[in-house]
Amino acid sequence: MNYSFEYIDIILLAMIAGFIFLRLRGILGKRTGFEGKINPQFENVLKNIHPEKDIKIKDNFDEEDQKEFLKGARIAYETIITDFSDKDNKLIKSKPLLSKKIHDQFNEALIERGNKGHYAEITFIGLNSAEIKDHKKTNNILKVTVDFVAEVITCIKDKEKKIISGDPEKIKKIYDTWTFSRDMRSNNPNWYLVDILT
Repeated sequence: MNYSFEYIDIILLAMIAGFIFLRLRGILGKRTGFEGKINPQFENVLKNIHPEKDIKIKDNFDEEDQKEFLKGARIAYETIITDFSDKDNKLIKSKPLLSKKIHDQFNEALIERGNKGHYAEITFIGLNSAEIKDHKKTNNILKVTVDFVAEVITCIKDKEKKIISGDPEKIKKIYDTWTFSRDMRSNNPNWYLVDILT
């Protein structure tokens, strides 16, 4: 019995398996570092709020970039608005979308409301429109200002569930102008809400 052919077969199979492994690794990449679990809904927000095509290598913010940006901005807007209610985890999910200044402002408002014994109920009905009002790049910082028109139901209640303001049965149309920012030099693709214009 000649085992040499069997050994050759084994070596060939090992080489093929190694080649397939290297090809898959090159296509799919590899996992490195800490990879904690993330809320699937928020993971989609992060994927949509920055374009798949990296605009940081471009000097302009063209129509295609704007369309991709608005897809994520619409999702971010709903996430942030609904997180301002006292249900769920408040601003935990939307924190990575906020600059420190905006996060602190939102958090202070939540604390003040809580100290008064009040709580908010916010139901997001839908976003009617989201349009880019302005975009400006200064020293590699791109800022994009967006006009939002949305419909929500808002109501503030006290500990006894007495209505302080708003109407739990009435849909209210709101108009917001938000500015998002991104450092185009950074490898971090995330956009942050940096200003709310009134």
